[in-house]
Amino acid sequence: MATQEELLARMTECVVEMEDEEVVEVAKEYVEAGYDPLVGMLEGLVPGMQKASDLYDAEEYYIPELLICSDAMYNGLDVLRPYVKKDAMGQRGRVVIGVVQGDTHDIGKNLVKIMLETAGYEMYDLGRDVPLQDFIDKAKEVDADVIAMSTLMSTAMPGMSEVVKMLEEAGIRDRVKVVVGGGPLSWDFAYKIGADGYSVTASDAVRLVNNLMDGKPVGPNVQ
Repeated sequence: MATQEELLARMTECVVEMEDEEVVEVAKEYVEAGYDPLVGMLEGLVPGMQKASDLYDAEEYYIPELLICSDAMYNGLDVLRPYVKKDAMGQRGRVVIGVVQGDTHDIGKNLVKIMLETAGYEMYDLGRDVPLQDFIDKAKEVDADVIAMSTLMSTAMPGMSEVVKMLEEAGIRDRVKVVVGGGPLSWDFAYKIGADGYSVTASDAVRLVNNLMDGKPVGPNVQ
């Protein structure tokens, strides 16, 4: 029987190699062996999607390849999710996510959404080129714990600052965490606009949101 580490590596490989049917068999073997399904999701499938995203960023993969990788990940999730204990998966919080107005690049946002969803968060995806007021309205509607915004366009960055100000004006800034991500951003930018954190990768985003929800330290030197 394959070890847990071997099966995790195979699930990762299936996602990266776009083996959307083979991943189902590997995931079934994983749960039948009695291994933790949540670990399978977070340490098997999610790293595969992260690697696929890295290949996309390096222009080795393009949109069609990334979509098949995503299909493979979801196929694996469909097998593993029913075996996750409700309290382990149990909704950790509500996150409103979107690409700010002026930008239509949503690959990174989609990956963060998948990974936060897998980590147990209730996700509300506003999509791309999102009007700034929509972040506020949705946060109020669903009583969001976190607003996550992204952009790859420097011209769209000021919108993130505006959302923070709008949260303050709406009187809900103290109960909504704000996290930002995207190529031109940095921790310095996050601090400057009054956001609670910045993530470089989708994996970092999960760690960042977890730390914020758990009241743990965040920052460029926090692992």
